[in-house]
Amino acid sequence: MSLMGGLFSGVALMIAALTLIAVTWSIARPARRVWPPQTFGSTVSVVSWSATFAFFSSVIALGLLGWGVMQVPNWLRYGAGPILILAGNAGVWFEVIGFGARQTMGAKGRLKTDGLYRFSRNPQYVADIAILIGWALLSASSVALPSIVAGIAVFAILPFAEEPWMEEEYGAAYLRYRATVRRFL
Repeated sequence: MSLMGGLFSGVALMIAALTLIAVTWSIARPARRVWPPQTFGSTVSVVSWSATFAFFSSVIALGLLGWGVMQVPNWLRYGAGPILILAGNAGVWFEVIGFGARQTMGAKGRLKTDGLYRFSRNPQYVADIAILIGWALLSASSVALPSIVAGIAVFAILPFAEEPWMEEEYGAAYLRYRATVRRFL
């Protein structure tokens, strides 16, 4: 792996590892949770958005550095890959705009049950996973794969830290919502 590849891989895997540690801590110790943040301010917003953009930028760079190394059928690579990336981005940004950037990063707000939240309690995480799978297919990069798998693990575990907080914050309304809408799909 090149020096640049090592740098991008290190950034992506470090962000994923630190996030997994914080989320695991929050699941094990909800009274002392890190995510969702107990208090929300500009620091939480800057750190959360910076980590998100640094992670995805590193994954994109890794995909470009290792472009086409793996054998992926063309129909998957150039058909499903771009569709997952575009659909995932549409889903993420539709809900960031509809939900609000602050609440997306952990600020308290209203219980959102409309839009894509009618189909999934975590549509932004589903969309992020779709983006990562799509990029894995399109880039066919073995260099990017460990970071992509780590990112998928992060998005898969995040709801387990958020759900106790959601129940505490929104009570019976959240329990009714949880009973009728699946966690992912």
